[in-house]
Amino acid sequence: MEPTPLQRALAEAPEKTRAQAARPDEEFFVFKLGAVTLAVLSKHVREVSRLSPMTPLPRVPSFVLGVVGNRGQVMPVIDLLRFLQQGESKATRGGRLFVGESSGLLVAFLADQVIGLRRIFVADKLPPPAGGGAANEFLVGIVQHRELGSLSLLDLPRVLTAARGSVVRR
Repeated sequence: MEPTPLQRALAEAPEKTRAQAARPDEEFFVFKLGAVTLAVLSKHVREVSRLSPMTPLPRVPSFVLGVVGNRGQVMPVIDLLRFLQQGESKATRGGRLFVGESSGLLVAFLADQVIGLRRIFVADKLPPPAGGGAANEFLVGIVQHRELGSLSLLDLPRVLTAARGSVVRR
């Protein structure tokens, strides 16, 4: 019995896995803070929520804005711009929080605008610029995106570890 045209086309089509292996990519969660566009690996982002009322904490570093309750858990809120010494974020009405997770540690981060998930080819990553200040130690690279411009790729587990270390030392 002769194969149908559909069966022939399927047999001749390249396998999807083979095509992806030729140019590996990673999925990043992209957001804006002021004029800066940042991205973190999506596997480290648990959820995005609306900005809820924060309770300030005494004697914590300035990058810790306070704590919020989320699904029965209390977690600190970090201003990444302050943490990276790039200015400071303002909690705006349209702002969002995204919950970052690494090694069982949950932290909420302020975001002015959530852009969403983007796939970035590993080959397109460039190393962080030399001499870019304290923020560069937390970058895994930068990418020039055709729609979004320059994206700074953050190493969220390293940010969480360093932030926790700063709070514990106090």
